[in-house]
Amino acid sequence: MQLEALSIPLLFKEIASAAAIAITIIAFAPYIRAILIGKVQPHVFSWIIWGTTTFVVFLAQLQDSGGVGAWAIGVSGVMTIFIAFLAYWKRSDLTITRIDWLFFALAMTALPIWGITDNPMWAVIVLTFVDLLGFAPTVRKSYAQPYSESLLFFTLFLLRNLLVLTALENYSLTTVLFPAVIGVACLFFIAMIVYRRRIISPSYY
Repeated sequence: MQLEALSIPLLFKEIASAAAIAITIIAFAPYIRAILIGKVQPHVFSWIIWGTTTFVVFLAQLQDSGGVGAWAIGVSGVMTIFIAFLAYWKRSDLTITRIDWLFFALAMTALPIWGITDNPMWAVIVLTFVDLLGFAPTVRKSYAQPYSESLLFFTLFLLRNLLVLTALENYSLTTVLFPAVIGVACLFFIAMIVYRRRIISPSYY
């Protein structure tokens, strides 16, 4: 499904893509450092799922001529998989629940669906849905503990997704859906955190 193309010069798209990649690296760097020094212990299986979904979306965007706008998603996918590797290497949280297996199974259906339909759009729809489901535990935790997450991290990812949308060379449901939906999710998440922090004082913790 093609969407109406925006008349934006290619040079501007390339600049937007480079900025999106830079923001992705800047957003992930403190988290990677925190893993290396043992400050955080990410859930290995969750990051494997997120890395898989993000990288497959990147491949789908490339096939649908997303061009330079897809590269930031690709970098994000690689860095997410790298975090999963670091988490395993540092022996972080290795527990796997039934819901983890459900998310993984759903994510793994994307490639067969892509192969059967010969259309990456359906894979992107499934993977975007899986990513949103995976976001739910963080939303639930942060509603109760609004100071437990970094507003800067999610603000950077909101900005990154806006730049990705600007940089796309082809606008279709396949290329637009994932960054648009995740961007909106980040926006609502930021709004919820700001609202909850106004209600709950940090001294509560």
